[in-house]
Amino acid sequence: MAANFPVFALVSPAKAAEHALSSTYVRFSLLALSSIFFLVDPFAAIPSFIAITAGVDAARRRRMARKAAVTCWIVLTAFALAGQFIFRLFGIRLPAFEIAGGLILLLIGIDMLEARRSPTQESSDETQEAAAREDAGIVPLGIPMLAGPGAISSVMVLVGEAPNRWQMLAILVSIAITALASFGVLSGADRLRRLLGETGIRILVRIMGLLLVALAMQFFVNGLTDLGVIARPE
Repeated sequence: MAANFPVFALVSPAKAAEHALSSTYVRFSLLALSSIFFLVDPFAAIPSFIAITAGVDAARRRRMARKAAVTCWIVLTAFALAGQFIFRLFGIRLPAFEIAGGLILLLIGIDMLEARRSPTQESSDETQEAAAREDAGIVPLGIPMLAGPGAISSVMVLVGEAPNRWQMLAILVSIAITALASFGVLSGADRLRRLLGETGIRILVRIMGLLLVALAMQFFVNGLTDLGVIARPE
């Protein structure tokens, strides 16, 4: 009698990757990470960080970068955890916040397309005032330069769209990754500026701005669709 051996289906890496990317959880995780990272945008903060920390030794500059990243993480995590409560407290529906958040992201994205920081994230007065302080790691570096209105709005919209704990976990992990990346970018600001140059940083900021404008329009369309103004695609 012939032996019966189990048959294993061989799946190519390309097919496996395609299946993984089609997962709702994976797509939501990528959306959360990209939207939060693009809005925090530590690369665009490099010139301001260098101006604020001018004349400061390397160890202290690293401490300020760490404080800024930790502040960003605390603020965004707090709004992620309190997002649903805030919606209920003020009677805000998710579509309204999606539209408002989309408008804020659009304004920031347009400024990024021009390779400049949006006034909603920082102002020249704040940068000059911070340069005169002993320690500006929390304000204005942590907030509003990193954790600004756009990043907070994006986190709260994502929380409103997260129906289960796994997607909520994806948001929290995305915030942690973004904060860690921000620390790495700011602590190595001098090296990155020499490596990329002013032109390289501007190109990078413009690319992020283009993606952010597309994300803003998607938030706006989602809000109008949820309100019934636009027909939901079948």
